[in-house]
Amino acid sequence: MALIDIKDPVTASIGLVENVVNKIWPDKSEQERMQMAGALALLQGQMEINKAEASSSSAFTSGWRPAIGWVCGAALAYTYLAYPLLVWATVVWWPGIKPPVLGNDEMLYQLLLGMLGMSGLRSFDKSRGTAS
Repeated sequence: MALIDIKDPVTASIGLVENVVNKIWPDKSEQERMQMAGALALLQGQMEINKAEASSSSAFTSGWRPAIGWVCGAALAYTYLAYPLLVWATVVWWPGIKPPVLGNDEMLYQLLLGMLGMSGLRSFDKSRGTAS
């Protein structure tokens, strides 16, 4: 019994020292796990919202993502196919008329890469068999 009584204060003091050390110098891996758990919870919540939006019968709710895709595709088609042909046609047949330029290509690329990145992640999930 004497050993147990001596060991309990020693174990308690070691536990106290560990608590103080962990508060002063927290474990980075535990913080990273907590951050990842929080990010995962946010992503799961967003996935539930996405499912609810996609299953909606309203075109304004379920159709906004495809609409953005079509607008982005049309803008790319105009920028890289129609615009050069219109420039050529106006130089040849209608000098002095200039076709309109859509503007900043960087914004179009940000939208396109964001959309393609999401579809690429979905394809990656399907290839790994983790798609829900």
